[in-house]
Amino acid sequence: MFRLYESDGCGLCEQAKALLGQTPIVHVGCELIDIAHDEQLIERFGHHIPVLEHQSSKQLLFWPFDQVQLAQWLKQLPEFSDLQE
Repeated sequence: MFRLYESDGCGLCEQAKALLGQTPIVHVGCELIDIAHDEQLIERFGHHIPVLEHQSSKQLLFWPFDQVQLAQWLKQLPEFSDLQE
């Protein structure tokens, strides 16, 4: 359902993973993608990681984001539009 583009040794990525860990709706269905071994992903996200992607809509949420921004982003996705903040 979600992908988090990240890389080993990325402090911001660790912060994003900790934040997502507090958000069960994302954490449970989140695939971690290490961009380090994929040239296309490095080109696309290299200077922007961590980046959260909703797989079916391809919507992206770029770091930095907090719980409020994450909730707002989720609410604009069709299947989460009825979420309470």
